[in-house]
Amino acid sequence: MLRLLHIEFQKIRYNKTVKVISIIYFVLITFIALIASIEFNFASINFRVADQGIFNFPFIWHFNTYLAAWLKLFFAIVIVSLVANEYSYRTLKQNLIDGLSKKEFILSKFVTVLLFAAGSSIFVFILSIILGLSFSDYTEIGIIFRDLDYLLAYFIKLVGFFSFCLFLGVLVKRSAFALGFLFVWWIIENITYAFLKFKAFKDTDIAESIVQFFPLEAMNNLIKEPFTRLGGVQSIASQVGEEITKSYDVTLLNVAIVSVWTVLFIYWAWVILKRRDL
Repeated sequence: MLRLLHIEFQKIRYNKTVKVISIIYFVLITFIALIASIEFNFASINFRVADQGIFNFPFIWHFNTYLAAWLKLFFAIVIVSLVANEYSYRTLKQNLIDGLSKKEFILSKFVTVLLFAAGSSIFVFILSIILGLSFSDYTEIGIIFRDLDYLLAYFIKLVGFFSFCLFLGVLVKRSAFALGFLFVWWIIENITYAFLKFKAFKDTDIAESIVQFFPLEAMNNLIKEPFTRLGGVQSIASQVGEEITKSYDVTLLNVAIVSVWTVLFIYWAWVILKRRDL
């Protein structure tokens, strides 16, 4: 395992694209959090997003992981480029000649996926702690670490998504095509949902029950949107006679679905590489 880590570290170490995209990724996450803490002045009205309770513990875990997950496409570019470069620069063939098995190659890439996901999760954890202690109205230990399951869901979501990107990188061998295929698959899932909802069953619940097993939809379901959970939104809904009964919990079913897809993506990537003549 240490040998695989060393090999991947050397490849990442001299890859300027990986460094630049990674820096942009972490800067954007920080920027989103900081912009919410800036006070805006509109005429005689002072407004600060942080005062709306988004950085209150434990809600901050839900809010920050949801926003940070939207930026995962940056690391998706990194993952597919790392795989594509193996073909472009023939380092994959050289690694195999040097004694690295195809199984070890896939494992080394999966370890990279885990490291990127873990690094992002740790960064979001630290950022959330800092912002929460700075702006939260509740700083009791029991409240601070409540709802940490959102951080675990964030990690699982990244691992699943990056594993999908790894599979696509092995499948098509080109970064642009892999990302294009990812976008096409997203469209396919949405078209399928629309068909099931408006044509096949004409029932939202049935359509959602089916598409929840699709890979991208399953990943999205891990962390549902947090905005309607805010007290201000709940109050407005009550005033207009609406009641928001949506569940925001991280469910074991969604975790299991994404975990199964992750295993399948890694297995399929290995099968493709195993059968491919390099």
